[in-house]
Amino acid sequence: MRVLRAWLPGPAGVVILAGVAAALHVAKLAPALPTLRESMGLSLAQAGWLLSTVQGAGMLLGAVMGGLADGWGLRRCMLTGLVLLTVSSTLAPFWPGIPAMLFLRALEGLGFLMATMPAAALVRRLVPGQRLPLMLGVWGTYMPWATALALLMGPVIIPWRGWAFWWWLAAALTGLMSRWVRAVVPPDPPVAVGRPGAAGPAMLDRLRRTWGSRGAWLVAAAFAVYSGQWLAVIGFLPSIVQQAGWSPASVAWVTACLAAVNMLGNLASGPLQARGVAPTRLLGCGYGVMALGAWLAFQEVWPLDLSARMGAVLLFSMVGGLIPGTLFAQAVRYAPDEDTVSTTVGWMQQCSSLGQFLSPPLAGLLAARVGGWQWTWALTGLCSLAGLLVSAALHRLPPRR
Repeated sequence: MRVLRAWLPGPAGVVILAGVAAALHVAKLAPALPTLRESMGLSLAQAGWLLSTVQGAGMLLGAVMGGLADGWGLRRCMLTGLVLLTVSSTLAPFWPGIPAMLFLRALEGLGFLMATMPAAALVRRLVPGQRLPLMLGVWGTYMPWATALALLMGPVIIPWRGWAFWWWLAAALTGLMSRWVRAVVPPDPPVAVGRPGAAGPAMLDRLRRTWGSRGAWLVAAAFAVYSGQWLAVIGFLPSIVQQAGWSPASVAWVTACLAAVNMLGNLASGPLQARGVAPTRLLGCGYGVMALGAWLAFQEVWPLDLSARMGAVLLFSMVGGLIPGTLFAQAVRYAPDEDTVSTTVGWMQQCSSLGQFLSPPLAGLLAARVGGWQWTWALTGLCSLAGLLVSAALHRLPPRR
């Protein structure tokens, strides 16, 4: 039993694993898109909307849910989100059709938001200060972890048992994680749970302070232009590679690896910040290399073979991973007050969801208009340019003392 306990993650590790399980519900659609497009006759633009609908709740409610979590309780909010994800994913195969799938994807988006938005503040509560940059860097890997798992497992499970079984498997995972979080993460302290009569005014006050903070706006904008372009490229990658004639096994391994390398950048961001590397340098490096990698991958001026293009996407994903790990740490630094960390992260998640909601449909529409993916680099390049400008403005802003 002692050996088993030594191998099990601590409470902060369980929070991170719960985030990975929640993010799997966002990522599970990408490997299923070819099957769903064939069975439902979806266009590229419709597929893009299906990819981005899950971000609707985050786009509309991120900051509000962050303010609610700060007053309602971080652990309680995460548990509610995990249960909502479990229920929504379980119901989807019993309720077929595009309108129903869009509705349940939006409901999954709400569950994903509630499960992941309090995580950074929970990690901050559960680990000592000297380990915080490293653990926030690890937390930043939750999305690429889930994406890599989905792109690796989905193409194997879906042809074998169908997309319904894939949805049920994701539901089972979040159901198990909700039990684990309840068992090992300490309950919210009484001070973290708002009194019913004061919950509304207190939440509005947290929202007012967050929306009045220039730092919160800059961190949120920086995350939006990163996450939007990353999802636009990685989300359509299985379809792009499959159209090139690669086997399903090759598609699974290649696209999973291209998503997984994003974790290397996330994990590197914490130690680099701890060693004194300026966040603006990490952000500048991430955005610059993403712009270069996307241009190499999609341009037709200097044609590359598919293997070289995949190498450019690998560069795009790996070095771009410096951005989220850096921004989660900056959200903690630039939150206007101690009691607005989750609200600031929620606002960052809200703007990130807006970027992820808009970018895949825009990429799909652009590809449909020009007859291919050769101008995708222009869309991602604009996002990277905006990120460079925002990170420069953030560098000139003093953090909260």
